[in-house]
Amino acid sequence: MRVPIRHIAGHLVWSAQGSVWALYRLHPGPDPHGRREETVQGTHVPAAVRDEQLAKVTHLVRSLSGAPRLFGLCAQVDPGEIALRMIEGIEPAEQTPGVGQHPWVENVEAALDLLDGQEMHRRTLWLAIPLKSETAGWQVSASLSAAWAGIAPVLGMRPVPVARREVAACREQAARVEAALAGGIAFRPARPAEIVWMVQHALHRGLAEPLLAEAETSELYAGQIRDSVLRSPSYADLGQVRLQEGGIDPGLDDVGELKNAGQLPRSGRTAWWRINTGSPLARRWLQVETGAGVGYQAQLALAECPPAVSQDAADLFAQLEALDFPVDYTIDLTLVPAEKARDQVRRKKNELIDQADQYDARPTGMPASLTEAARDLGELDARLSRTSVEVEVQSVTVLTVWGPTAALCDARARALAALLAGADYRAVRPAGLQQALFTLGLPGTVRPGVVREFTQHQVSEDWALSGAFTASEVGDPNGMFLGLDLDAGTTRPVMINVADAPKVDASASMGIVGDLGAGKSVLQKLVAEAVWARGGCAICIDRTPVREWATFARTAAEGRVQIIDAARAAVSIDPLRMFDGPEGRHYALSYLTLQLGIGPMSTHGEVLHHAVEQAAADEQPSMHRVLQVLKDMAASEVGRRKDAASTLAGLIRVVATNPLARMVFDPTLPPVRLDASSTTDMIVITTTGLKLPPKAAFDKPEVLQQQPLEALIGRAVLYLIAAIARQTAFEDPERFTQVVLDELYWLTSSAEGTALVHEILHDGRKHGAGLLAGSHDAQELGPDRGLMAYRALARTTNRERARHGLEFIGLDPDDPVLVRLVTTGLSPVGQRGREGEFLLTCPRQNTGRIKVTIPRIPRITASITTTPGRRTNTGPPTVPAAGEAVDDRPRENV
Repeated sequence: MRVPIRHIAGHLVWSAQGSVWALYRLHPGPDPHGRREETVQGTHVPAAVRDEQLAKVTHLVRSLSGAPRLFGLCAQVDPGEIALRMIEGIEPAEQTPGVGQHPWVENVEAALDLLDGQEMHRRTLWLAIPLKSETAGWQVSASLSAAWAGIAPVLGMRPVPVARREVAACREQAARVEAALAGGIAFRPARPAEIVWMVQHALHRGLAEPLLAEAETSELYAGQIRDSVLRSPSYADLGQVRLQEGGIDPGLDDVGELKNAGQLPRSGRTAWWRINTGSPLARRWLQVETGAGVGYQAQLALAECPPAVSQDAADLFAQLEALDFPVDYTIDLTLVPAEKARDQVRRKKNELIDQADQYDARPTGMPASLTEAARDLGELDARLSRTSVEVEVQSVTVLTVWGPTAALCDARARALAALLAGADYRAVRPAGLQQALFTLGLPGTVRPGVVREFTQHQVSEDWALSGAFTASEVGDPNGMFLGLDLDAGTTRPVMINVADAPKVDASASMGIVGDLGAGKSVLQKLVAEAVWARGGCAICIDRTPVREWATFARTAAEGRVQIIDAARAAVSIDPLRMFDGPEGRHYALSYLTLQLGIGPMSTHGEVLHHAVEQAAADEQPSMHRVLQVLKDMAASEVGRRKDAASTLAGLIRVVATNPLARMVFDPTLPPVRLDASSTTDMIVITTTGLKLPPKAAFDKPEVLQQQPLEALIGRAVLYLIAAIARQTAFEDPERFTQVVLDELYWLTSSAEGTALVHEILHDGRKHGAGLLAGSHDAQELGPDRGLMAYRALARTTNRERARHGLEFIGLDPDDPVLVRLVTTGLSPVGQRGREGEFLLTCPRQNTGRIKVTIPRIPRITASITTTPGRRTNTGPPTVPAAGEAVDDRPRENV
């Protein structure tokens, strides 16, 4: 194969056919400094975003001129890339002797085991623009240089290099092209290694190909200006390939005897009738043999498009992502200005008139196709006349499928043709043109004249609807491996990184909405486990009667978890013992005024303030000491202060003797350790047994005072629990902390719980903290739910709640298709294997349908699900023995 590239200077390519191209990568992702250049679009987008995207693409097409070429290539992804993205941002630390591997290593290994052997790709878009010669002399010089470049190797001579002035002139033209493209889709100049990768990718389809991730950071293949000329490295190795159209596949053809007899040459050009195989017309594929092996490709040309198609179904190229095999596409564009296109339309109209006159003389009359053609030409003329900046897009589209065997390649080509036929698109696989269509997909090649018969004519806006410039992605660039993208037919991992959201000036809070059993708790547990395993901290408030979070934490974070059980009172949450200085006095006074229902500016409030201050100044401050101070004041004071002290002491005694308040007033219990950054990774506060007043009681003080003592104690204890969560979350901004609140309605039914949610949502980002909340209805997440950057919607069978959920994740709540998807299409009840399906929205506002996967790690699978009678683990969990020292293990992955 002749190498299509002669020289590369930055993103400029001097082709072997005399042309010069400027190549750009569209939707480029992070730049070298880690900054992201644009918002990534998800599969599901609101109508306003879709219209904005259409306007950008239309603007881009109208900004182009000449004959640009668009490449939509599926870059192969290796599981090792996913592993590197999972550990990205985690600082290495020295291993401590005698300590096992870090838990995050287990997560990475589990992801590698799951993805091993899967066919994974990611869509990449590239735009190649030919640069026009300003002078005839330059064009002649370029053509002669290209011709000599093809002859020189045969004669054993060096090709003529490119002069510095020609390089400078091409760079100036490329700068003007980039100025014209500004304001549309984000792009950046392609790197030399990426340009070479495009050729390597085309040659290695169906085989293990070089990775784009390596080319993105490589400095190879770039030409350098030396001695006033451009010197480029050799690209000869790219041409060491054998292309054979309709090549023989030993798996399909009986060629064993001929091979043994030496009758079948390596080129495979023995007459087909002499071997036991079919006609070459039936073998419509291209056999590509490289040093890595033999691959098979099939090139399909788009021969006919429907005259009219609805906007919702017009995104042909975006729908290719739903196939269970990758598809590359190359679109060679010829952009014709409106005035010139109108002249062509007028000529076609005149031809139709002549044909109509000829048909009038026949008894059968004029066929209906002429009337339809005249109507289409009239509409095209009207749209071209509407604005002077309109252009006609004349496109030649080539779709490429491949496989390691000819049978698989042929099956995929037939499946793609059938899919397109169902949408009124006709794709042909022309025999004899496979190599010509393959050549069109290489950067720097001139369009072969034989493919012009496949030209399609559309105005810019209609062509923009095809979705050729659209790239969809769900999740974050790195972080935890959450699951798989269900909107992609091939395996496409989905990752999220809530801990890094504050570092990119986004909220780290996440809201999850869905029905009972839809998978909310499993998703919360996976995110919380990833947070602590990557070096963060998780604080969970567990209200479930079965204490599911406590059970999960004991197995998932063995030795690094602290359980605070409000009903069993094993530890003390006495604010004077937990907090030092003004903080302790503030929380103690606020708790007591809330518990006793007194005003802070009354006589009772003044006496209580004095008692708290005196108790806090004691050598061993505690809430029990406050009760003793009040008793002493009742014995020593006189008048109203004595009566107030006596009353307060009696009320506190009533509360302190209740078992639910023992964890506040019992001085013999060990206090809770709040230095979570050094002692624990997970803190679980179980509130089973605590009761709260009904939500309606908070609006009427007289009704609130009549509530049972257990409800009033529960409300006050909840305030202390919220204080613990807030203090721990905001303690160390350098270590990310996630506050997990499952079934949020229970917490937000009180003013204290609502205040905790409000504070974390508003101030969590500045303190390196985030909220992880689950609820059955999006409205139960509170009025500040719009501040949550991560949003997940699970199955919601109630249509009204489904609309609330769609509005929460940023989609149209009145779209019947989306409502049907949420009510019946996500994790259908009773269908095994469909569990864990969500609509996920991330800070980049990219929404997609995903399936959450549980890593095959025994300590996680042992207790992550709550389905009665069924667990996800396949064997007994392997956890450290009781009393085993694990506190000193390294916190970071190496």
